[in-house]
Amino acid sequence: MLTPLEIENKKFAKQMVNGYSVEEVDQFLDDLTEDYTKIYKENTEIKAKLEELEENVSRYKTIENTLQSTLVIAQKTAEDTKNVAREQADQIIKQAENEAKEAVEGLKTQIALKKQELEDTKKQFDVYKAKMEALLVSQVELLKGVNEEE
Repeated sequence: MLTPLEIENKKFAKQMVNGYSVEEVDQFLDDLTEDYTKIYKENTEIKAKLEELEENVSRYKTIENTLQSTLVIAQKTAEDTKNVAREQADQIIKQAENEAKEAVEGLKTQIALKKQELEDTKKQFDVYKAKMEALLVSQVELLKGVNEEE
């Protein structure tokens, strides 16, 4: 692409016969240089702006990718946290169930021991009652024997 300076410095060979008017050619070149300079500057500014926008797009794409990665990580972390919480809850429930079973077994054992103690006490009472009855019978017999001697 020609630069405005190249257009401005362009010189044409002058011909005497059927040549162009030097003043008209110079004026045309001046006008052309002025318009071309404006367009050249605009083009340079547009290219700079385009480059800046492309950098921004690239930066935003990087940010978008980072955000997507962060979101994926956050979702995975949330899912992992839920799974860990679920596992802990299951463990707590199992532990509570085991403790409850152990408590029930302990209570059943205590009940069985208390029933055995009750049975033993009843047997001891029956034995004691039988001894007392025998003692009373012997005492009655003894009293009858004392009454008969008198």
